[in-house]
Amino acid sequence: MTKVIINSQETSLKVAPETPVLWALRDALGLTGTKYGCGIAQCGACTVHLNGQAIRSCVTPISAADGKKLTTIEGLQTDPIGKLVQETWIEHDVAQCGYCQSGQVMSATALLKSKKNPSDKEIADAMSGNICRCGTYQRIRAAIKAAAKKLA
Repeated sequence: MTKVIINSQETSLKVAPETPVLWALRDALGLTGTKYGCGIAQCGACTVHLNGQAIRSCVTPISAADGKKLTTIEGLQTDPIGKLVQETWIEHDVAQCGYCQSGQVMSATALLKSKKNPSDKEIADAMSGNICRCGTYQRIRAAIKAAAKKLA
């Protein structure tokens, strides 16, 4: 049994230790905000936070999260920076098809938690592992900059 604090709630999971975090969240807990994209940690659609760090949940075994804190897109509403990122995403009409957006928001939130006023290069570096098939990269960067200004 794996014990994880998911979105601030201690949770016990009866899944095989090698089960990817993504499937533990989606199948065992019904937290479907985290998306399956490529399955090989290349697109970032499955991004969640493990102890505050952005990780790719499709390749991370749930055993790696044992005793740690996992935050999903559903948990960002109680996180001041995560909530701010979500609000700026809406203000800038970032989402197009929306499929990659939960991963994008999770990566942007992790960036702003570690760097309150990131440069363009820091934004590009932090977001480089998140692919958007619709090409909303300019709106993503604008939303991150707007959120950073609000944090200043």
